Amino acid sequence: MTCTTILVGKKASYDGSVMIARTEDSQSGIFCPKKFVVVKAEEQPRHYQSTLSTFAIDLPEKPLRYTSVPNALNDEGIWGEAGINAANVAMSATETITTNARVLGADPLVNSGIGEEDILTLVLPYIKTAREGVERLGSLLENYGTYESNGVAFADTEEIWWLETIGGHHWIARRVPDDSYVTIPNQLGLDHFEFDNPDDYLASSDIKNFIQKYNLDLTYSNEHFNPRYAFGSQRDKDRHYNTPRAWAIQKFLNPEREQNPKSFFLPWCQKPYRKITIEDIKYVLSLHYQDTEFDPYGPQGDQVSRHQFRPIGINRTSHTALLQLRPDKPSQTTGIQWLSYGSMPFAAFVPFWTQVETTPAYFQNTTEKVSTDSFYWTNRLIAGLADSHFHQHDARLDDYIQSTLALGHAMIHSVDENLENGKAVDLERENQQISDQVQTETDRLLSDVLYTASNLMANSFSLSD
Repeated sequence: MTCTTILVGKKASYDGSVMIARTEDSQSGIFCPKKFVVVKAEEQPRHYQSTLSTFAIDLPEKPLRYTSVPNALNDEGIWGEAGINAANVAMSATETITTNARVLGADPLVNSGIGEEDILTLVLPYIKTAREGVERLGSLLENYGTYESNGVAFADTEEIWWLETIGGHHWIARRVPDDSYVTIPNQLGLDHFEFDNPDDYLASSDIKNFIQKYNLDLTYSNEHFNPRYAFGSQRDKDRHYNTPRAWAIQKFLNPEREQNPKSFFLPWCQKPYRKITIEDIKYVLSLHYQDTEFDPYGPQGDQVSRHQFRPIGINRTSHTALLQLRPDKPSQTTGIQWLSYGSMPFAAFVPFWTQVETTPAYFQNTTEKVSTDSFYWTNRLIAGLADSHFHQHDARLDDYIQSTLALGHAMIHSVDENLENGKAVDLERENQQISDQVQTETDRLLSDVLYTASNLMANSFSLSD
């Protein structure tokens, strides 16, 4: 999938949370309906068979319950994408990344291996720490291989790990510094690696020999190893499709830094100028280069510049998840999965408790039928109606996004306060209530957008009887 990922260490977040977030974007011309579910231990398959590959495996006993955002249609496999398990470990899988011919010549991709379709289902139910997630996925890659290049995020209440695949069987991973954030825009992004520091860096067991055998290290002898040089890409496409997205996020979170949107040297991680909030993540994952000549909705530039770079908030986003882990809260309320469907500039971000047995129908029961009973389809309708008259709708969209975010924060505060005061809380009922509130607000927005768009139709005429 073409995606954009942001990872936020606990010292860089507004409340000490660990946060990993990613848009799941489909290929051009394709829209992929999604649903939000809880996979119970008894529902997890014991024998797994891929749909897009011949890969098959018997899975371990005693899986953990976990949340997931699979495809609503069953034609291409599961594609679970994002979730938090019963041990409060979060996983986002996957960010499609780039590589180069030297790597693929040394370790070709494996047609019968695993891919994005499979990875969350194969890993998340069986791990109790973020590091265990890296180790389990690394073992699967070494034993079975992969048919595509991917990056995967794992988080627990203490740390975040980012893993990137290298060719068919190799991989490399780094722990995100607690005081930093990371941006990944469909590129292999790691720019620093220390082979003798297993507390913060992990890799395939033979990674040193692999690099030396195939002359992959492009750094000079007095420099730290740079994985981006060795395993990544530096193509014309990167400068228009990938790096500008990292530049846009970093421009917002570090406005004091002057950087080039086409630069190959944008840092993988850096410390933000202030702590990062839920609203910041919603904003940066909705970016379309506002206040620059690259904004497709903006007055600056021209038709060439406005379509020069691929927006983060693109039309074909399937879903966006922010997985928040709060280390100072009880285990039942440690994990929160913020969820959105459809194009992010038009969409709400809704929090759900993850230590539950089911999810609200409005977010779960997505089918191929377009229906306003579905959060996915309602968001798609709003975006499709509002896009062509964006500036006539943007104030109303801003109000909707802010009001729904406020409802989410209010729900979280209420649950936290009730638990602190020794009161019983029904988390599934809380999830249902926030779903109902968001559905009411979303229906109102759809009505307003439809009314405004109808008045702006090309066949309108001001004179009437």
